[in-house]
Amino acid sequence: MRRLVQRHRIRLIGFVAAVSLAAAGSITAATPPAEAVSAAATASVSVEAGRTLASIPATGVGMNVAVYDGNMNHPSVPGLLKDAGVGMVRYPGGGYADGYHWQTHTVEGGYVAPNTGFDAFMATVRATGAQPIITADYGSGTPEEAAGWVRYANVTKGYGVKYWEIGNEVYGNGLYGASWETDHHSSKTATTYATNLVQYATAMKAVDPTIKIGAVLTTPGAWPDGITGPGDTTDWNHTVLSIAGSKIDFVIVHHYPIGNSQADLLGKPQAEIPGMAATLRSLINQYAGSNAPNVGIAVTEANANAYKDTSPNGLFAPDEYLTWMENGAFTLDWWNLHNGTDCSHVTTVEGATDYDDGGILSSGASCQPPLNTPFPPYYGARMITKLGAPGDRLVRAASSTSLVSAHAVRRANGDVSVLLINKDPADDATVTLSYSGFTPSSATPTVYSYRKNATSIGSATTGSATRQTVPAYSIVVVQLRNG
Repeated sequence: MRRLVQRHRIRLIGFVAAVSLAAAGSITAATPPAEAVSAAATASVSVEAGRTLASIPATGVGMNVAVYDGNMNHPSVPGLLKDAGVGMVRYPGGGYADGYHWQTHTVEGGYVAPNTGFDAFMATVRATGAQPIITADYGSGTPEEAAGWVRYANVTKGYGVKYWEIGNEVYGNGLYGASWETDHHSSKTATTYATNLVQYATAMKAVDPTIKIGAVLTTPGAWPDGITGPGDTTDWNHTVLSIAGSKIDFVIVHHYPIGNSQADLLGKPQAEIPGMAATLRSLINQYAGSNAPNVGIAVTEANANAYKDTSPNGLFAPDEYLTWMENGAFTLDWWNLHNGTDCSHVTTVEGATDYDDGGILSSGASCQPPLNTPFPPYYGARMITKLGAPGDRLVRAASSTSLVSAHAVRRANGDVSVLLINKDPADDATVTLSYSGFTPSSATPTVYSYRKNATSIGSATTGSATRQTVPAYSIVVVQLRNG
C-alpha cells in the first residue's frame, strides 16, 4: 500500500489576530521548473456522444466555507458562487466541525468570526441558489445535538437541509498515530465511530426521515487506507461499512493529491480518481445491500497541495471536478472559499504570484490582491458552466496525449460541448476532434477560453468542429450545434 502524508488545510489567517493556526498546517512545496516539452504539440480527441458516463449533478460543483472566515457571507459572495456554477456549499468548516456547537455558535479551542452563524450561512446559500451540506459534530457532540440541528434547520426554519455528514476526518483522531481531529470519545476505533454513526442516523432521521446521512471513509490508496487500527479487526472502510452500510445514504472521502511537480499534479485526476471511485463503489456494493444503488459518493474536500493560486491549479480544478463527476460523485466541495495566508511562502509560478492560499478567492491579506479577487481555480471551475448545465450528460471523450485532457457534454437539446485543457506551459496545442453519435453543424463554433494568468474568461467564434488551437496552459470550451 502506498502511504501518503496526511494533508491539513491552512486555516484562515489575517482577518483577525485571534485566529489560531494550531488546527491546520499545509505542505509547502518548492516550485520546481516546468518540465521540458516539445514544441508544436498536437492531440487527437474523440468524443462518443452516445456513451453517457453520468449526468451533471446540480450539486456537482461545491465549495467549503468556514466559521472562522469573517467574509464567508460578504455581499459579493453569492454572485461569485452563482457565476461559478456552485450548487453545494459545505459548513461549518473541515476539522472545525468536530468542535463546533451550533446552538452556541462556538468551536472548542477555535475562533468563530462574527456573522458566520447558521442562519447567515443559509441566507448566502439561498442567495447563491445552492444546497447546503452540513457536517455534524461527531468529535465533541452527541446524536441529540445533531438531531436538534436537524429540527431547527428543517422543522423550525424550513430550510430543507438534505445532506448531513457525521464528522470530518474522524480517522485522524489518533487511532492510527496521527491526531489532528477532535474526538472526545474514550474509544477512537472505527468500530466505535460506526456504532455511533448508526445512533446519529437514527436520531436525526427520527426528526426528518427525508435527510441523507454520510459516513466518513478513508480515501482509497491514501493513508490510512488499508491499515487495521488497534481495537478493530479490519481497516477503517471495511469496519465502518460492515456496521453502518445499510444505514447510510452516501460515503465521504477527501482528495488532496500530492503533486511533486506541476506536470505530476496535472496528471493526478486521471491517474487516481477512476481507481478510487471504483473501489468506493465496490465497497458500497459489498455492504449496502439492496440500497447500494442509492448510496452516493461525496468528495467534500479537494484541492492541490501546491501552486494553489496560480495557473497549474486553475487547470487542475475543472479536471478534478469533472473526473470525479464522470466517475459517479454527486459533489466535489473545493477547499476553500477564503482560506488565508501569512504571506511567508509567496512564490512565483509560471510568471504569476502564488500566495500559498488554499482559497478560491483572495482573503485580502497584506500580500494579496483585494478581498474576493478570484484566483485561477475559480475561473477553472467557472469554465464548467460553459461546458454544460445540471442534467446535461457527461459523455466519453478520449485524448491521444496526457498533455491534453478532454471532457464532453451532450446537452438536453442535442448539442455537444467539449472542454480541452492544454497542460503544456510553453506551447499551444493543435487539437483534432472527431465524433461518434453526433454530427456537428458546419457553422463556426463559439469557443470560450481561460488563458494562462488571465483574470477573465474570453469568447470568440473561431476554428471548426474538427480542429481547434488550445493556447499553452489554458482551458478551452468548444460549443457545437447539432447538425
